[in-house]
Amino acid sequence: MEKGPPPAGDSSRHLPRSHFLPNSHTLIRCRSRFFIRLTKPHERDAFIAARDLADKAGLPLVPAMEDYLRARELAGTESLAAMATQYAKHFGSVVRRATVPEVVKQLVASRKQDGSGRRHLVQLGSVLRRFAAACPGPILDVTSAEIDAWLRSLKVSPMSRNSMLVTVNILFSFALEQNYLPAGQPTAASQLRKVKVPDSDIRIFTPDEFSRIIHAAPEHLIPLLAISAFSGIRSAEIARLDWSAVDLDRRIIEMLAGQAKTASRRVIPISDNLAAWLAPLRRRGRVVPSCRQHREITALAKSLGIPWPRNVLRHSFISYRIAIVKSADQVALEAGNSPAIIFRHYRELTTEETAKEWFGIGPTGSLNDR
Repeated sequence: MEKGPPPAGDSSRHLPRSHFLPNSHTLIRCRSRFFIRLTKPHERDAFIAARDLADKAGLPLVPAMEDYLRARELAGTESLAAMATQYAKHFGSVVRRATVPEVVKQLVASRKQDGSGRRHLVQLGSVLRRFAAACPGPILDVTSAEIDAWLRSLKVSPMSRNSMLVTVNILFSFALEQNYLPAGQPTAASQLRKVKVPDSDIRIFTPDEFSRIIHAAPEHLIPLLAISAFSGIRSAEIARLDWSAVDLDRRIIEMLAGQAKTASRRVIPISDNLAAWLAPLRRRGRVVPSCRQHREITALAKSLGIPWPRNVLRHSFISYRIAIVKSADQVALEAGNSPAIIFRHYRELTTEETAKEWFGIGPTGSLNDR
């Protein structure tokens, strides 16, 4: 007859486990208060050894075995020790864990503390909050395939898609700096390539169209319109521009490295007509104090029956400027672009005669009477 565990109250329960192990059928008492029947001595010894190893590691035996079997299944024929060594090598620098929404919140707060412009913060937050909603888990677990699938699901233009990828790259670079991602390894976002943007027709204003717009504009919109049209500064750059950078005596606008999109200082000449538009204005503080002004000028053009294509003032400036100076290198320096882009997209879009009309658009009457 098989022997069961000692009855309750039996003093044998205080004896070592091996004291009441029969030869033919072994019953070993586990911490879980169950009894496991083993029929062979080597099984008993293996169980005791496994249990002792799990106890030493501070792990319950069954979950430890489940983890091992899962790892063994994933590793195939590879050595688990070798794989663990490689994992420690690549991921050992990851000392902190965070979800995508948490990293987004930290990045926006960091950029705000560093003095980033409101427009940049709004764009950054808008894109990354959408990304966080699609990938709410740990940022360490996000794959390139998941980022690519999210970008494709948005069904936006190639240019917008590339812009959003740049923003996601900013997030992953920040996560790398904060030790949320392994050092020395490409991030999931950096492994994705930008999609090809098909060449599109550059739309520019005629001198007559822009003359109608700027002469119908209220005074507070003149700086944005005039500087954009006659110096080619980007919308994001002019949003960070202070009047202290506009020197009418020296006839230059100085874009500091922190203000320029290309993160490099550049000097832009002030044309005669631009100086005439700016001279009567009160020039203190931000050149464009509110991002609402961009919506105001597009609404103004619409009220005049004039379409407002994307980046039309910058495109107009570059096109008319190169028609006058005949140098892609010079215009590239002024516009903060590459000579190749200037040559490919803007050359021969207009004539020198029309360009002179563009830079001849000046104020009529006193701006203070507007």
